[in-house]
Amino acid sequence: MDLPSPGNSEEGLYRPLSDINVTPLVDVMLVLLIIFMVTAPMLATGMKVNLPQASASKPLDPQHPILVSVARDGRLAVDDDEVGADALVESVRKKLDGDITRIVQVRGDRDASYGSVVSIMDRLAGGGIGHLAIVTDLRAAPEMPKPAVPNSGTPSPQ
Repeated sequence: MDLPSPGNSEEGLYRPLSDINVTPLVDVMLVLLIIFMVTAPMLATGMKVNLPQASASKPLDPQHPILVSVARDGRLAVDDDEVGADALVESVRKKLDGDITRIVQVRGDRDASYGSVVSIMDRLAGGGIGHLAIVTDLRAAPEMPKPAVPNSGTPSPQ
């Protein structure tokens, strides 16, 4: 019986392997998955604001809106770019690119003063930007107390 010679690689103990090693591929894919899972939450755009809640709110048109954010300390941002109050209207007009039907969403922090949010909306409306929307949180708003009815002089049955 003839034993295969060590110099002949086509036969016997020294045959080349034709299997694909999948382990490195799986390792690389898992590392990429972890990287994307960690970085995805960091890609959120805009200034962080604590939105008030409203139960009667409804979703807006899915067209990409322009976001104007008002922080609690009065800072302003148009989408991702922080701007001053004087440059607000011009910055929004640049983002509109002449499309006057696009909606400008105003996101005011819950702790921002009502006057500062209204003054920003007034500044935008005065600059010719008419399609404004106020953004709220979609969770149900807390129950508002019923207003007291003034006494009309006649006792009410109880």
